[in-house]
Amino acid sequence: MTFRMDRRRVLLAGAAGLGASALSLPRVARAAAYPSERAITFICPWPAGGTADVTMRALCQAAAKVLGQTVIIENRAGASGMLGTKVLSTAKPDGYTIGQVPISVTRFAQLRTVQLDPLKDLTYLARVNGQTFGLAVRADSPWKTLAEFVAAAKAKPGLISYGSAGIGGATHVGMEEFNLLAGIQLNHIPYKGGAPALQDLLGGQVDAVADSSSWAPHVKSGKLRLLVTWGETRTKDFPAVPTLKESGYDLVVDAPNGIGAPKGMDPAIVARLRDAFRKATADPEFIAVCDRIDAPVMYLDQPDYEKYIQATYRKDTQLIERLKLRELLAKG
Repeated sequence: MTFRMDRRRVLLAGAAGLGASALSLPRVARAAAYPSERAITFICPWPAGGTADVTMRALCQAAAKVLGQTVIIENRAGASGMLGTKVLSTAKPDGYTIGQVPISVTRFAQLRTVQLDPLKDLTYLARVNGQTFGLAVRADSPWKTLAEFVAAAKAKPGLISYGSAGIGGATHVGMEEFNLLAGIQLNHIPYKGGAPALQDLLGGQVDAVADSSSWAPHVKSGKLRLLVTWGETRTKDFPAVPTLKESGYDLVVDAPNGIGAPKGMDPAIVARLRDAFRKATADPEFIAVCDRIDAPVMYLDQPDYEKYIQATYRKDTQLIERLKLRELLAKG
């Protein structure tokens, strides 16, 4: 009995020693072994089933094949994507917590709706894909073209309403930029997401909706009419619908999705993740998912992605002042 107990203590002590040794491995050795310790958690700051969630799942499956490790999606939705982004920024910088970074973090950080500095508190790994935004109206509306919509708005300043996913988000800011270029004034109705805005458009509570491709199935079914898309080029699914640029407005809104991690990561781990997501964005299955929902691949590696973040931050500083976003947020 004594022999068995002593042997058990030796085995437990040995196991504890091995665990301590693994934890005390030099940083270089641990980085070289990455990501063999455990699965990687990927924070998606949007609800499951949405366009961002669908593309991120396909991307992570492709990256997992390169990394040789499971990547587990964790949806942390809320606060226009900022809840999950904040969680990501405060995670341990060991490479086992990464996630999607909404480009709107550069704007919401300056509006103080999320307490982080996007220029200092995150490691940017890659920009991966964009989104298709557009302006849709009901099929029975009197406006068949964007030109007719603009003419009506000029004739009735402030009377035509549009819904968006919320004040300060990509659809609201993009639409307000368009309003300035077009010289029109619309009645903005902010919602807590694109889905309720879309439902109110279908129900006749608002005249138009500015959103990502949530309107697509309703346009295809004939319930809605898509007046314009906001990308650099026309979409594959709606090739007859012009872009804002084609319509005479020098504006592109695509709100690209990026992959990031907490600040302070080991450069060797950063390099491994950059390589994995570079290869993942070229994976045929990821590209197929993006094509299916008109979410174009827009890959940028870390150095160019960081420059893009910095440029967007500067642009958002000007937009916040020009569109008086702080005042709009204060009003709710």
